[in-house]
Amino acid sequence: MSVSEKENVTQAKLTNDMNPERREVLKGLATIPVVGVFFYNLWKKLRIDEIKRKNLLAELITTKDAPAVASSALSGDHLRIGIIGYGGRGQHLVRGAGFATPEWTARASKNAQNNKLDKGFETFMQQNDLNVSLTGVCDLFDVRAEMGLAASQNDIRPGGKPMEGAKKYRHHSELLADENIDAVIIGTPDHWHSRIAIDAARAGKHVYCEKGLTRTFDEAIDLYDAVKETGISFQLGHQNRQVEANEKARQIVQQGLLGPINLVEVTTNRNSPWGAWVWDIHPAANEKNLDWDTFQEPSPKKIKFGDEALARFFRWRCWFDYGTGLSGDLFSHDFDAMNQILDLGIPKYVSASGGIYFFKDGRDVPDVFHATLEYPEKNLTLLYSATLSSNQSRGNLIMGHDATMQLGGESNRGSVAGFIVTADAESTRYRDKLQEGIINPQYPIYSYTPGSKQIDGITSATTRYFANKGLVYTYREGKRVDPTHLHVKDWLDSIRNGTQPSCNIEVALHEAVACHMSTESYLKGRRIKWDANRRKLI
Repeated sequence: MSVSEKENVTQAKLTNDMNPERREVLKGLATIPVVGVFFYNLWKKLRIDEIKRKNLLAELITTKDAPAVASSALSGDHLRIGIIGYGGRGQHLVRGAGFATPEWTARASKNAQNNKLDKGFETFMQQNDLNVSLTGVCDLFDVRAEMGLAASQNDIRPGGKPMEGAKKYRHHSELLADENIDAVIIGTPDHWHSRIAIDAARAGKHVYCEKGLTRTFDEAIDLYDAVKETGISFQLGHQNRQVEANEKARQIVQQGLLGPINLVEVTTNRNSPWGAWVWDIHPAANEKNLDWDTFQEPSPKKIKFGDEALARFFRWRCWFDYGTGLSGDLFSHDFDAMNQILDLGIPKYVSASGGIYFFKDGRDVPDVFHATLEYPEKNLTLLYSATLSSNQSRGNLIMGHDATMQLGGESNRGSVAGFIVTADAESTRYRDKLQEGIINPQYPIYSYTPGSKQIDGITSATTRYFANKGLVYTYREGKRVDPTHLHVKDWLDSIRNGTQPSCNIEVALHEAVACHMSTESYLKGRRIKWDANRRKLI
Protein backbone atom coordinates (compact mmCIF):
# COMPACT_ATOMS: atom_id res chain seq x y z
CA MET A 1 0.00 0.00 0.00
CA SER A 2 1.42 3.40 -0.98
CA VAL A 3 1.75 6.35 1.37
CA SER A 4 -1.14 8.17 -0.30
CA GLU A 5 -3.32 5.07 -0.02
CA LYS A 6 -2.50 4.80 3.68
CA GLU A 7 -3.49 8.44 4.16
CA ASN A 8 -6.82 7.80 2.39
CA VAL A 9 -7.46 4.77 4.62
CA THR A 10 -6.65 6.81 7.73
CA GLN A 11 -8.90 9.66 6.58
CA ALA A 12 -11.74 7.22 5.92
CA LYS A 13 -11.32 5.75 9.39
CA LEU A 14 -11.38 9.21 10.93
CA THR A 15 -14.56 10.11 9.05
CA ASN A 16 -16.29 6.92 10.14
CA ASP A 17 -15.17 7.50 13.75
CA MET A 18 -16.75 10.95 13.85
CA ASN A 19 -19.90 11.39 15.91
CA PRO A 20 -22.93 13.20 14.35
CA GLU A 21 -22.02 16.52 15.97
CA ARG A 22 -18.53 16.50 14.41
CA ARG A 23 -19.94 15.63 10.99
CA GLU A 24 -22.36 18.55 11.18
CA VAL A 25 -19.57 20.92 12.23
CA LEU A 26 -17.45 19.88 9.27
CA LYS A 27 -20.41 20.24 6.91
CA GLY A 28 -20.86 23.77 8.19
CA LEU A 29 -17.19 24.59 7.78
CA ALA A 30 -17.27 23.21 4.27
CA THR A 31 -19.57 26.12 3.24
CA ILE A 32 -16.66 28.47 4.01
CA PRO A 33 -14.11 27.34 1.41
CA VAL A 34 -10.75 28.47 2.86
CA VAL A 35 -11.58 28.39 6.57
CA GLY A 36 -13.35 25.05 6.25
CA VAL A 37 -10.39 23.34 4.64
CA PHE A 38 -8.01 24.82 7.22
CA PHE A 39 -10.03 23.67 10.22
CA TYR A 40 -10.71 20.27 8.71
CA ASN A 41 -7.01 19.66 8.13
CA LEU A 42 -6.22 20.93 11.63
CA TRP A 43 -8.83 18.64 13.18
CA LYS A 44 -7.55 15.68 11.13
CA LYS A 45 -3.97 16.29 12.32
CA LEU A 46 -5.02 16.58 15.97
CA ARG A 47 -7.10 13.43 15.65
CA ILE A 48 -4.20 11.45 14.17
CA ASP A 49 -1.88 12.75 16.91
CA GLU A 50 -4.45 11.69 19.49
CA ILE A 51 -4.45 8.16 18.10
CA LYS A 52 -0.66 8.07 18.15
CA ARG A 53 -0.54 9.24 21.75
CA LYS A 54 -3.34 6.99 22.97
CA ASN A 55 -2.50 4.29 25.53
CA LEU A 56 -2.87 1.54 22.96
CA LEU A 57 -1.90 -1.20 25.42
CA ALA A 58 -4.57 -0.23 27.94
CA GLU A 59 -7.19 -2.61 26.54
CA LEU A 60 -4.65 -5.46 26.40
CA ILE A 61 -3.58 -5.22 30.04
CA THR A 62 -5.43 -7.51 32.42
CA THR A 63 -5.27 -5.37 35.54
CA LYS A 64 -5.36 -6.62 39.09
CA ASP A 65 -7.13 -4.74 41.82
CA ALA A 66 -4.91 -1.84 42.90
CA PRO A 67 -3.61 -1.97 46.47
CA ALA A 68 -6.09 -0.22 48.67
CA VAL A 69 -5.34 2.38 51.29
CA ALA A 70 -5.03 0.39 54.48
CA SER A 71 -7.57 0.97 57.21
CA SER A 72 -6.73 3.62 59.78
CA ALA A 73 -7.95 1.31 62.52
CA LEU A 74 -5.43 -0.23 64.91
CA SER A 75 -3.59 -3.14 63.33
CA GLY A 76 -3.78 -6.43 65.24
CA ASP A 77 -2.06 -7.24 68.51
CA HIS A 78 0.07 -4.58 70.13
CA LEU A 79 3.77 -5.06 69.36
CA ARG A 80 6.84 -3.60 71.06
CA ILE A 81 9.72 -2.79 68.77
CA GLY A 82 13.32 -1.71 69.22
CA ILE A 83 15.55 0.29 66.88
CA ILE A 84 19.24 -0.61 66.59
CA GLY A 85 21.05 2.18 64.77
CA TYR A 86 19.16 5.49 64.91
CA GLY A 87 21.05 7.35 62.17
CA GLY A 88 19.45 9.04 59.17
CA ARG A 89 17.90 5.91 57.70
CA GLY A 90 17.05 4.48 61.10
CA GLN A 91 15.11 7.64 61.89
CA HIS A 92 13.12 7.29 58.66
CA LEU A 93 12.32 3.66 59.42
CA VAL A 94 11.06 4.57 62.88
CA ARG A 95 8.94 7.37 61.36
CA GLY A 96 7.49 4.67 59.12
CA ALA A 97 6.38 2.91 62.31
CA GLY A 98 4.83 6.16 63.58
CA PHE A 99 7.50 7.84 65.74
CA ALA A 100 9.38 11.05 64.92
CA THR A 101 11.51 13.35 67.04
CA PRO A 102 9.92 16.58 68.28
CA GLU A 103 12.51 18.48 66.21
CA TRP A 104 11.42 16.65 63.05
CA THR A 105 7.68 17.21 63.56
CA ALA A 106 8.24 20.90 64.36
CA ARG A 107 10.42 21.37 61.28
CA ALA A 108 8.09 19.40 59.00
CA SER A 109 5.07 21.34 60.24
CA LYS A 110 6.84 24.66 59.63
CA ASN A 111 7.91 23.54 56.14
CA ALA A 112 4.30 22.69 55.32
CA GLN A 113 3.14 26.13 56.46
CA ASN A 114 5.77 27.85 54.32
CA ASN A 115 5.34 25.67 51.24
CA LYS A 116 2.00 24.14 50.25
CA LEU A 117 3.80 21.62 48.05
CA ASP A 118 5.67 20.18 51.01
CA LYS A 119 3.49 17.25 52.09
CA GLY A 120 5.94 15.52 54.42
CA PHE A 121 4.14 16.39 57.64
CA GLU A 122 0.70 15.65 56.24
CA THR A 123 1.85 12.30 54.87
CA PHE A 124 3.34 11.34 58.23
CA MET A 125 0.28 12.32 60.25
CA GLN A 126 -2.05 10.44 57.87
CA GLN A 127 -0.14 7.18 58.27
CA ASN A 128 -1.96 4.22 59.76
CA ASP A 129 -1.66 3.72 63.49
CA LEU A 130 0.29 0.46 63.43
CA ASN A 131 -0.47 -0.32 67.09
CA VAL A 132 3.15 -0.50 68.18
CA SER A 133 5.31 1.04 70.87
CA LEU A 134 8.94 2.01 70.46
CA THR A 135 10.34 0.52 73.66
CA GLY A 136 14.06 0.10 72.92
CA VAL A 137 16.71 2.35 71.36
CA CYS A 138 20.30 1.30 70.75
CA ASP A 139 22.91 3.52 69.13
CA LEU A 140 26.67 3.87 69.59
CA PHE A 141 26.38 7.67 69.46
CA ASP A 142 24.66 9.03 72.56
CA VAL A 143 23.22 12.06 70.76
CA ARG A 144 21.28 9.84 68.39
CA ALA A 145 20.17 7.50 71.16
CA GLU A 146 18.66 10.45 73.05
CA MET A 147 16.85 11.49 69.87
CA GLY A 148 15.34 8.01 69.68
CA LEU A 149 14.11 8.23 73.24
CA ALA A 150 12.45 11.57 72.49
CA ALA A 151 10.77 10.13 69.39
CA SER A 152 9.31 7.26 71.42
CA GLN A 153 7.45 9.76 73.64
CA ASN A 154 6.41 12.35 71.07
CA ASP A 155 2.61 12.56 70.97
CA ILE A 156 2.57 14.38 67.62
CA ARG A 157 2.11 11.20 65.65
CA PRO A 158 -0.52 8.98 64.01
CA GLY A 159 -2.60 7.56 66.83
CA GLY A 160 -1.75 10.24 69.38
CA LYS A 161 0.03 9.73 72.68
CA PRO A 162 2.35 6.68 72.73
CA MET A 163 1.40 3.83 75.05
CA GLU A 164 4.98 3.34 76.27
CA GLY A 165 8.34 5.07 76.06
CA ALA A 166 11.70 3.58 75.13
CA LYS A 167 14.66 2.46 77.19
CA LYS A 168 18.21 3.19 76.01
CA TYR A 169 20.75 0.43 75.41
CA ARG A 170 24.42 0.86 74.45
CA HIS A 171 24.91 -2.65 73.02
CA HIS A 172 22.48 -4.57 70.85
CA SER A 173 22.83 -7.73 72.96
CA GLU A 174 21.29 -5.89 75.93
CA LEU A 175 18.30 -4.81 73.87
CA LEU A 176 17.79 -8.31 72.47
CA ALA A 177 17.81 -9.75 75.99
CA ASP A 178 14.73 -7.68 76.90
CA GLU A 179 11.72 -10.03 76.84
CA ASN A 180 9.38 -7.07 76.42
CA ILE A 181 10.66 -6.39 72.90
CA ASP A 182 8.98 -8.44 70.16
CA ALA A 183 10.78 -7.23 67.05
CA VAL A 184 13.70 -5.05 65.99
CA ILE A 185 14.51 -2.67 63.16
CA ILE A 186 18.19 -2.71 62.17
CA GLY A 187 19.40 0.60 60.75
CA THR A 188 23.13 0.21 61.40
CA PRO A 189 25.91 0.29 58.80
CA ASP A 190 26.12 -2.90 56.74
CA HIS A 191 29.05 -4.45 58.61
CA TRP A 192 26.82 -4.97 61.67
CA HIS A 193 23.74 -6.31 59.84
CA SER A 194 24.48 -10.04 59.90
CA ARG A 195 25.73 -10.20 63.49
CA ILE A 196 22.75 -8.29 64.92
CA ALA A 197 20.15 -10.01 62.72
CA ILE A 198 21.46 -13.50 63.56
CA ASP A 199 21.54 -12.66 67.28
CA ALA A 200 17.99 -11.30 67.02
CA ALA A 201 16.71 -14.39 65.21
CA ARG A 202 18.23 -16.68 67.84
CA ALA A 203 16.65 -14.52 70.54
CA GLY A 204 13.25 -15.02 68.90
CA LYS A 205 12.92 -11.41 67.72
CA HIS A 206 11.43 -10.63 64.31
CA VAL A 207 13.72 -8.53 62.11
CA TYR A 208 13.39 -5.64 59.69
CA CYS A 209 16.89 -5.08 58.28
CA GLU A 210 17.87 -2.14 56.11
CA LYS A 211 19.47 -3.01 52.76
CA GLY A 212 22.05 -4.14 51.64
CA LEU A 213 21.59 -7.40 53.42
CA THR A 214 25.21 -7.87 54.58
CA ARG A 215 28.75 -6.61 54.02
CA THR A 216 30.10 -9.95 52.76
CA PHE A 217 28.82 -12.96 50.84
CA ASP A 218 29.55 -15.45 53.65
CA GLU A 219 27.55 -13.30 56.08
CA ALA A 220 24.57 -13.43 53.72
CA ILE A 221 24.58 -17.24 53.69
CA ASP A 222 24.90 -17.39 57.49
CA LEU A 223 22.04 -14.95 57.97
CA TYR A 224 19.82 -16.79 55.50
CA ASP A 225 20.37 -20.06 57.39
CA ALA A 226 19.63 -18.44 60.76
CA VAL A 227 16.33 -16.97 59.56
CA LYS A 228 15.24 -20.27 58.03
CA GLU A 229 16.18 -22.22 61.17
CA THR A 230 14.40 -19.92 63.62
CA GLY A 231 11.32 -19.15 61.51
CA ILE A 232 11.18 -15.46 62.43
CA SER A 233 9.56 -12.89 60.14
CA PHE A 234 12.34 -11.18 58.19
CA GLN A 235 11.93 -8.13 55.95
CA LEU A 236 14.76 -6.54 53.93
CA GLY A 237 14.44 -2.78 53.61
CA HIS A 238 13.61 -2.42 49.91
CA GLN A 239 10.59 -0.16 50.18
CA ASN A 240 10.33 -0.16 46.37
CA ARG A 241 8.37 -3.41 46.88
CA GLN A 242 5.44 -1.15 47.84
CA VAL A 243 5.62 1.14 44.79
CA GLU A 244 2.52 0.99 42.58
CA ALA A 245 4.45 1.53 39.35
CA ASN A 246 6.50 -1.61 39.89
CA GLU A 247 3.41 -3.76 40.24
CA LYS A 248 1.89 -2.24 37.09
CA ALA A 249 5.16 -2.84 35.23
CA ARG A 250 5.17 -6.45 36.42
CA GLN A 251 1.67 -7.00 35.00
CA ILE A 252 2.74 -5.71 31.59
CA VAL A 253 5.83 -7.92 31.50
CA GLN A 254 4.00 -11.03 32.70
CA GLN A 255 1.42 -10.63 29.93
CA GLY A 256 4.15 -10.59 27.30
CA LEU A 257 3.38 -7.13 25.97
CA LEU A 258 7.09 -6.29 25.60
CA GLY A 259 7.87 -9.55 23.81
CA PRO A 260 11.02 -11.56 24.55
CA ILE A 261 13.29 -9.55 26.87
CA ASN A 262 17.01 -10.05 26.36
CA LEU A 263 18.55 -6.85 27.77
CA VAL A 264 17.86 -4.74 30.85
CA GLU A 265 19.76 -1.59 31.78
CA VAL A 266 19.64 0.13 35.18
CA THR A 267 21.53 3.28 36.08
CA THR A 268 22.64 5.58 38.88
CA ASN A 269 23.53 9.24 38.33
CA ARG A 270 24.49 11.63 41.12
CA ASN A 271 26.68 14.71 41.22
CA SER A 272 27.17 16.12 44.71
CA PRO A 273 29.33 15.38 47.76
CA TRP A 274 26.20 14.48 49.73
CA GLY A 275 25.13 12.07 47.00
CA ALA A 276 28.61 10.53 47.20
CA TRP A 277 28.19 9.94 50.97
CA VAL A 278 30.31 12.88 52.15
CA TRP A 279 27.90 13.41 55.02
CA ASP A 280 28.16 15.91 57.87
CA ILE A 281 30.32 15.02 60.87
CA HIS A 282 28.34 15.86 63.99
CA PRO A 283 30.16 18.70 65.81
CA ALA A 284 29.38 17.25 69.25
CA ALA A 285 30.85 13.80 68.53
CA ASN A 286 33.81 12.83 70.71
CA GLU A 287 35.46 9.79 72.25
CA LYS A 288 33.21 9.95 75.33
CA ASN A 289 29.81 9.94 73.60
CA LEU A 290 30.70 7.76 70.59
CA ASP A 291 31.66 4.11 71.05
CA TRP A 292 34.21 3.81 68.25
CA ASP A 293 35.72 0.51 69.41
CA THR A 294 32.36 -1.26 69.22
CA PHE A 295 31.59 0.34 65.85
CA GLN A 296 34.74 -1.03 64.21
CA GLU A 297 34.66 -4.41 65.98
CA PRO A 298 33.41 -6.45 62.94
CA SER A 299 35.47 -4.50 60.37
CA PRO A 300 38.73 -5.95 58.97
CA LYS A 301 40.72 -2.76 59.51
CA LYS A 302 41.15 -1.21 62.96
CA ILE A 303 42.22 2.41 63.52
CA LYS A 304 42.56 4.64 66.58
CA PHE A 305 39.91 7.20 67.43
CA GLY A 306 40.55 10.57 65.80
CA ASP A 307 39.57 12.64 62.76
CA GLU A 308 39.79 9.67 60.39
CA ALA A 309 37.64 7.58 62.73
CA LEU A 310 34.99 10.33 62.85
CA ALA A 311 34.97 10.53 59.04
CA ARG A 312 34.57 6.77 58.83
CA PHE A 313 31.79 6.71 61.43
CA PHE A 314 29.65 9.36 59.72
CA ARG A 315 30.66 8.60 56.10
CA TRP A 316 30.99 4.84 56.40
CA ARG A 317 29.64 4.07 52.92
CA CYS A 318 32.92 5.32 51.44
CA TRP A 319 34.89 2.29 52.71
CA PHE A 320 34.66 -1.44 52.06
CA ASP A 321 35.40 -2.01 55.77
CA TYR A 322 31.78 -1.12 56.54
CA GLY A 323 29.73 -1.48 53.34
CA THR A 324 29.87 -2.25 49.62
CA GLY A 325 29.54 1.23 48.10
CA LEU A 326 27.56 1.60 44.89
CA SER A 327 26.81 -2.10 44.69
CA GLY A 328 25.03 -2.71 47.99
CA ASP A 329 23.81 0.84 48.53
CA LEU A 330 22.40 1.98 45.18
CA PHE A 331 22.54 -0.89 42.68
CA SER A 332 20.68 -3.00 45.24
CA HIS A 333 17.60 -0.73 44.90
CA ASP A 334 17.42 -1.15 41.14
CA PHE A 335 18.28 -4.84 41.19
CA ASP A 336 15.47 -5.55 43.64
CA ALA A 337 13.02 -3.52 41.55
CA MET A 338 13.97 -5.50 38.43
CA ASN A 339 13.78 -8.73 40.42
CA GLN A 340 10.28 -7.74 41.53
CA ILE A 341 9.20 -6.95 37.96
CA LEU A 342 11.03 -9.73 36.09
CA ASP A 343 11.60 -12.53 38.66
CA LEU A 344 15.31 -12.53 37.87
CA GLY A 345 16.74 -14.44 40.82
CA ILE A 346 20.49 -14.90 41.24
CA PRO A 347 22.65 -14.42 38.10
CA LYS A 348 25.00 -17.15 36.93
CA TYR A 349 27.87 -14.80 36.05
CA VAL A 350 28.81 -11.24 37.00
CA SER A 351 31.61 -9.03 35.67
CA ALA A 352 32.26 -5.58 37.15
CA SER A 353 34.65 -2.68 36.64
CA GLY A 354 35.12 0.96 37.64
CA GLY A 355 37.31 3.12 39.78
CA ILE A 356 37.76 6.19 41.99
CA TYR A 357 37.86 8.86 39.31
CA PHE A 358 36.35 11.98 40.93
CA PHE A 359 36.17 11.86 44.74
CA LYS A 360 39.83 11.69 45.73
CA ASP A 361 39.05 11.94 49.45
CA GLY A 362 40.56 8.76 50.88
CA ARG A 363 37.65 6.44 50.10
CA ASP A 364 38.26 2.99 48.65
CA VAL A 365 34.84 2.32 47.09
CA PRO A 366 34.52 3.37 43.42
CA ASP A 367 32.60 6.45 42.31
CA VAL A 368 32.20 5.03 38.80
CA PHE A 369 30.98 1.44 38.70
CA HIS A 370 29.61 -0.91 36.06
CA ALA A 371 28.38 -4.49 36.34
CA THR A 372 27.13 -7.06 33.83
CA LEU A 373 24.84 -9.76 35.24
CA GLU A 374 24.28 -12.74 32.95
CA TYR A 375 21.26 -15.08 33.02
CA PRO A 376 21.92 -17.67 30.28
CA GLU A 377 18.88 -19.76 31.24
CA LYS A 378 16.66 -16.70 30.77
CA ASN A 379 18.45 -15.49 27.61
CA LEU A 380 18.92 -12.18 29.40
CA THR A 381 21.68 -9.81 30.47
CA LEU A 382 21.30 -6.98 33.00
CA LEU A 383 23.67 -4.02 32.78
CA TYR A 384 24.29 -1.60 35.64
CA SER A 385 26.04 1.72 35.00
CA ALA A 386 26.75 4.32 37.69
CA THR A 387 28.58 7.58 38.19
CA LEU A 388 28.69 9.95 41.15
CA SER A 389 29.97 12.89 39.07
CA SER A 390 27.08 13.54 36.65
CA ASN A 391 23.40 14.22 37.17
CA GLN A 392 22.46 13.15 33.64
CA SER A 393 19.28 11.17 34.31
CA ARG A 394 19.17 8.00 32.21
CA GLY A 395 16.42 5.96 33.85
CA ASN A 396 16.05 2.20 33.64
CA LEU A 397 15.21 0.25 30.48
CA ILE A 398 13.56 -3.14 29.98
CA MET A 399 14.16 -3.86 26.29
CA GLY A 400 11.90 -6.37 24.58
CA HIS A 401 11.60 -7.46 20.94
CA ASP A 402 8.19 -5.79 20.66
CA ALA A 403 8.48 -2.83 23.02
CA THR A 404 10.74 -1.12 25.54
CA MET A 405 9.70 0.04 29.00
CA GLN A 406 11.50 3.07 30.41
CA LEU A 407 11.21 3.67 34.15
CA GLY A 408 12.22 7.17 35.26
CA GLY A 409 14.89 9.30 33.61
CA GLU A 410 14.50 11.52 30.55
CA SER A 411 13.00 10.63 27.18
CA ASN A 412 12.57 12.54 23.93
CA ARG A 413 9.27 13.74 25.35
CA GLY A 414 10.64 15.07 28.65
CA SER A 415 11.05 13.61 32.13
CA VAL A 416 9.48 10.25 32.88
CA ALA A 417 7.42 9.90 36.05
CA GLY A 418 6.44 6.27 36.50
CA PHE A 419 7.15 4.60 33.17
CA ILE A 420 6.42 4.65 29.45
CA VAL A 421 6.21 1.81 26.92
CA THR A 422 7.30 2.44 23.32
CA ALA A 423 6.84 -0.05 20.47
CA ASP A 424 9.88 -1.24 18.57
CA ALA A 425 9.92 -0.37 14.87
CA GLU A 426 10.69 -4.01 14.04
CA SER A 427 8.10 -5.49 16.41
CA THR A 428 6.34 -8.68 15.34
CA ARG A 429 3.39 -8.27 17.71
CA TYR A 430 2.57 -4.71 16.64
CA ARG A 431 3.58 -5.00 12.97
CA ASP A 432 0.10 -4.39 11.58
CA LYS A 433 -0.53 -1.30 13.69
CA LEU A 434 2.91 0.04 12.78
CA GLN A 435 2.21 -0.43 9.07
CA GLU A 436 -1.22 1.19 9.37
CA GLY A 437 0.25 4.22 11.13
CA ILE A 438 -1.80 3.63 14.28
CA ILE A 439 1.44 3.10 16.22
CA ASN A 440 4.38 5.44 15.75
CA PRO A 441 7.62 4.30 17.46
CA GLN A 442 8.28 7.94 18.35
CA TYR A 443 5.23 8.02 20.65
CA PRO A 444 4.62 5.90 23.77
CA ILE A 445 1.86 3.34 23.36
CA TYR A 446 1.37 3.19 27.13
CA SER A 447 2.30 5.48 29.98
CA TYR A 448 1.83 5.23 33.71
CA THR A 449 2.14 8.20 36.03
CA PRO A 450 1.26 7.42 39.66
CA GLY A 451 -0.43 10.09 41.73
CA SER A 452 0.77 13.66 41.60
CA LYS A 453 3.14 14.91 38.91
CA GLN A 454 4.69 17.35 41.37
CA ILE A 455 7.81 16.70 43.44
CA ASP A 456 5.98 17.92 46.56
CA GLY A 457 8.53 20.33 47.91
CA ILE A 458 11.55 18.03 47.45
CA THR A 459 14.60 20.18 46.79
CA SER A 460 17.86 18.32 47.42
CA ALA A 461 19.45 16.50 44.49
CA THR A 462 19.82 13.27 46.48
CA THR A 463 16.18 13.25 47.58
CA ARG A 464 15.04 14.01 44.02
CA TYR A 465 17.09 11.01 42.91
CA PHE A 466 15.15 8.74 45.25
CA ALA A 467 11.85 10.45 44.41
CA ASN A 468 12.35 9.74 40.70
CA LYS A 469 12.84 6.07 41.56
CA GLY A 470 9.61 6.01 43.60
CA LEU A 471 11.41 5.52 46.91
CA VAL A 472 10.22 8.69 48.68
CA TYR A 473 6.48 8.30 48.22
CA THR A 474 3.92 6.30 46.31
CA TYR A 475 0.14 6.52 45.92
CA ARG A 476 -2.79 4.41 47.00
CA GLU A 477 -6.10 5.39 45.38
CA GLY A 478 -4.70 8.87 44.77
CA LYS A 479 -3.50 9.28 48.35
CA ARG A 480 0.19 9.98 48.88
CA VAL A 481 1.86 7.39 51.14
CA ASP A 482 5.45 6.86 52.28
CA PRO A 483 6.54 3.45 50.88
CA THR A 484 8.78 3.01 53.93
CA HIS A 485 5.66 3.14 56.11
CA LEU A 486 3.94 0.59 53.85
CA HIS A 487 6.99 -1.66 54.01
CA VAL A 488 7.17 -1.53 57.82
CA LYS A 489 3.44 -2.23 57.95
CA ASP A 490 3.86 -5.18 55.59
CA TRP A 491 6.46 -6.62 57.98
CA LEU A 492 4.30 -6.08 61.09
CA ASP A 493 1.32 -7.64 59.34
CA SER A 494 3.42 -10.70 58.54
CA ILE A 495 4.34 -11.05 62.23
CA ARG A 496 0.72 -10.91 63.30
CA ASN A 497 -0.60 -13.15 60.52
CA GLY A 498 2.23 -15.68 60.31
CA THR A 499 2.77 -14.88 56.62
CA GLN A 500 5.80 -13.94 54.54
CA PRO A 501 6.53 -10.22 53.95
CA SER A 502 7.14 -8.96 50.43
CA CYS A 503 10.95 -8.73 50.72
CA ASN A 504 11.47 -11.89 52.74
CA ILE A 505 14.71 -13.78 53.24
CA GLU A 506 14.39 -15.65 49.93
CA VAL A 507 14.36 -12.54 47.74
CA ALA A 508 16.77 -10.85 50.16
CA LEU A 509 19.30 -13.57 49.29
CA HIS A 510 18.83 -12.81 45.57
CA GLU A 511 19.81 -9.19 46.20
CA ALA A 512 22.70 -10.08 48.46
CA VAL A 513 24.31 -12.63 46.15
CA ALA A 514 23.90 -10.48 43.02
CA CYS A 515 25.45 -7.45 44.72
CA HIS A 516 28.24 -9.43 46.36
CA MET A 517 29.09 -11.05 43.03
CA SER A 518 29.41 -7.52 41.61
CA THR A 519 31.63 -6.37 44.47
CA GLU A 520 33.80 -9.49 44.31
CA SER A 521 34.26 -9.12 40.57
CA TYR A 522 35.38 -5.51 40.98
CA LEU A 523 37.81 -6.34 43.80
CA LYS A 524 39.27 -9.44 42.13
CA GLY A 525 39.27 -8.12 38.57
CA ARG A 526 37.60 -11.18 37.04
CA ARG A 527 34.24 -12.73 36.29
CA ILE A 528 32.45 -14.37 39.25
CA LYS A 529 30.24 -17.46 38.91
CA TRP A 530 27.45 -18.54 41.24
CA ASP A 531 27.52 -22.24 42.17
CA ALA A 532 23.92 -22.80 43.28
CA ASN A 533 24.48 -26.39 44.42
CA ARG A 534 27.31 -25.55 46.79
CA ARG A 535 26.15 -21.97 47.48
CA LYS A 536 29.60 -20.68 46.63
CA LEU A 537 31.12 -17.92 44.51
CA ILE A 538 33.80 -19.20 42.15
